[in-house]
Amino acid sequence: MSVLSFSSVAVEKVTVFAASSLTNAMNEVVIAYERKTGDKPTVSYASSSALARQIAQGAPADIYLSANEKWMDYLSEQGVIDPSTRKPLLHNSLVMVAPNDYPQQNIALNASWDMAKALDGTRLAVGDPNHVPAGIYTKEALEHIGLWQQAERLLARANNVRGALLLVERQEALLGVVYKTDALISKKVKIVAELPPASHTAITYPVAMVKGRQSQSAKGFYDFLNSEQAAAIFNAYGFGDIRIRGIN
Repeated sequence: MSVLSFSSVAVEKVTVFAASSLTNAMNEVVIAYERKTGDKPTVSYASSSALARQIAQGAPADIYLSANEKWMDYLSEQGVIDPSTRKPLLHNSLVMVAPNDYPQQNIALNASWDMAKALDGTRLAVGDPNHVPAGIYTKEALEHIGLWQQAERLLARANNVRGALLLVERQEALLGVVYKTDALISKKVKIVAELPPASHTAITYPVAMVKGRQSQSAKGFYDFLNSEQAAAIFNAYGFGDIRIRGIN
């Protein structure tokens, strides 16, 4: 008597490279996807620049989610991503944060503001403007406001935006500029100013699949990232849905 055996089809592991500012929201998206499908993608978080360079050098990522268009452009120029899968997914904004016990509740950002006095011997924590998207946006905004000349010599340059937030949480820097989504998840900082959206390039988070790694499993999670269920999770963390703004 022969015994019939059935083997399930192996699900290919999905690896996502995502900007560090997405950490909390993406972790919840992964949990929701695992509950829905039984599959659990692996997500690596770091600055968009570091991740893009790793992918260009052959790191085994299936999906890339950047905090700006620049580093997605870089991978596009390298011929690494599938252009048909590239699309803007989310948007964000910049805020200035301070420790909860900082004496001021609101700061009016203008060219006459004395930044050094406000920092009281510390520095302004930012993502490094040379390569971190949040830092690049911050530099644009401060130039527009007329504060960059003051700020440049007072910066504490972090490797990613979460690093900048941590400096303020530890009170190693009394002020910092981070994404609004980062400020909202921290219980140790408060928002003291919002940087005008018109002062910097629109903050969009594009997503794309890596060329040659479009497995069915990867496509499944990519589609989920573009779903209403994922959008609701991102929105709950303060990320705006690009589709709501009508940006295509």
